[in-house]
Amino acid sequence: MKIASWGLEKRDLPRLFTAIAGMFVFSIGINIFVVPAELYNGGVLGISQILRTLLIRYAHLSFGSVDVAGLINLLFNIPLFFLAYRSISRGFFVRTLICVISQTMFLTVIPIPAVPLVEDTLTASLIGGIVTGAGIGIALKNGGSSGGMDILGVYFTKRRQDFSVGRLSLTVNLFIYLACALLFDITLVIYCIIYTAVSTLIMDRTHSQNISTEVFIFTKENPDQIMTYILKELIRGATYWEAKGGYTEETTNIIFTVISKHELTALKRRLRVLDPQAFVVSKEHVGIEGKFVKHL
Repeated sequence: MKIASWGLEKRDLPRLFTAIAGMFVFSIGINIFVVPAELYNGGVLGISQILRTLLIRYAHLSFGSVDVAGLINLLFNIPLFFLAYRSISRGFFVRTLICVISQTMFLTVIPIPAVPLVEDTLTASLIGGIVTGAGIGIALKNGGSSGGMDILGVYFTKRRQDFSVGRLSLTVNLFIYLACALLFDITLVIYCIIYTAVSTLIMDRTHSQNISTEVFIFTKENPDQIMTYILKELIRGATYWEAKGGYTEETTNIIFTVISKHELTALKRRLRVLDPQAFVVSKEHVGIEGKFVKHL
């Protein structure tokens, strides 16, 4: 059943709420650790933070405890929403729109501490990177994003097998921090780069759809049902053949497929039903050439 013809189904709602929770985690990291330490995020939000700072310092505008960077970020994301709608999918567009609006709300309502909770800037960079990276990774894992570079990252990931969302963010952020070095203090920029590196690392680790995994399944029961699940529900290719156990000399079936780490979790759940005794061997971060579609 479609929800208002938005490209979403009822079963998508738990993932959507989890993606919103990821935005809440991200916003906590920004307002509690990043902003009090005067660090700057990367991507579109980082540009928005720079504009906010320039408005405060040079236009002498006062916004109190409200972080207007979230509102500026929302305005910058409008053109990217069209890209998500036209080139990725309607469902992704709706989830991203909801996530960005949620992020804007969270960044606006979560108070920024007058006194930093963590006085050491390096510690704030590390903690902020872990929290924000986990938040973005949770959103991406559940089909949403924080907009900005995430939309571009998903767009290019669907077209190149070896593309990394985090790698794109890191590249763009280097140019942003070069601008920060010219406008602000070079020491602060170094801390910002540390924060960004940690954040992108955690994001790529959490974004399990971006991790290609080869899987060997050894089963003596229901190979046809396992193959049907892989082909019809995971929508992945698979190959299987008969083999003989070296110790027992009993006939067994070996199924080979390449899926994402996220899909591996679903596959293991189904195997507990189809064949609880199945033996599974998996290896992450495998190199892939040829036709392999990333399900994002």
